[in-house]
Amino acid sequence: MDKSNHFEINRLSWNIRTDIHIQSEFYNNEKFIQGGTSLNQIELDLLGDIKGKKILHLQCHFGQDTISLSRLGAEVTGIDLSDIGIERAKELAKKTGSNAKFICCNLYELPDHLEQKFDLIFTSYGTIVWLPDLTKWAAIVAQFIKPTGKFIFVEFHPFLWMYDDEFKGIKYNYFNTGKIYEIEEGSYTDSEDKVNLESVTWNHSLSEVMNSLIDQGLIIRSFHEYNYNPYNCFKNSFKVSEKKYRIHSFNDHVPMVYSVVAQNPKK
Repeated sequence: MDKSNHFEINRLSWNIRTDIHIQSEFYNNEKFIQGGTSLNQIELDLLGDIKGKKILHLQCHFGQDTISLSRLGAEVTGIDLSDIGIERAKELAKKTGSNAKFICCNLYELPDHLEQKFDLIFTSYGTIVWLPDLTKWAAIVAQFIKPTGKFIFVEFHPFLWMYDDEFKGIKYNYFNTGKIYEIEEGSYTDSEDKVNLESVTWNHSLSEVMNSLIDQGLIIRSFHEYNYNPYNCFKNSFKVSEKKYRIHSFNDHVPMVYSVVAQNPKK
C-alpha cells in the first residue's frame, strides 16, 4: 500500500481492529449490551447532566461511548473513519435499543456529511494521535459547536507517547515532527489474534492542543492532568484500584491522562 495514504492505512487497520475489539474482554461487549456504561468517572464528572443535550462524538470506534451518552438522556451522533466500526456501531445501537446515530467519514470531511450544531462535542482516549493537523481538528470543533456550547476532551498524556512500548526509554519526539509509521503485532486489547496492523500516527504536544482551540476562538475553561489511566492498555502496567492503572517505572510520578473543557464564548 502507498504509505503516503495515511487515512486509508488507518481505515483498514481500524476495520481489522474493530472485530478484534468487539469480541475482547477489554470491551466486554456482552455486559455492555446488558446495560453497562463504557464511560469513566473522569469524563462523567466533566459531562455532568447531559439529559436532553445534543452531542457530537468524534472518532467513536464501534459506538460504546456514543450509546453510553445516549443512555444518559442525550441525543448523540457518532462519527468514525472505519466503515466496519460504524457498521458495528449501528448493529450495537439496534441491539441496545439506542437512538444514537452514526456517520462514517474522515473527520476533516464532516462538513460534507452534517450541518447541525451541538450543545456538546466529545472525544476521548487515543483519538488525536490519528490526526496530522490539529488546526483542522479544532476548526471542526468550532464549526459544529453551538453558541455557549462546550467541547469536552479526554486524552492520553503526550508524555507517554515519547516512550517505547516497554516504557524503558524515550523513542519519539514530544512535538509533532511528522508522521510515525509502524507495524505492530496485535492490538491494545491483548487479543490472542496477533495479526500485524499498520498504522500512521502523529504526536501532539499540550501547547499544540491548547493553541489550536484558542486560535479558533474557544475559551479554555478547565485543564486537568491525572496520574493514572482508566484502562489496562499499556505494557508494564499494574492495577491501583478499580479502573485505575499505572506503569511500573513511572508509578504515580507522571501524568497519564489529561482533560480539557473548552467553550464557545459566542452567544
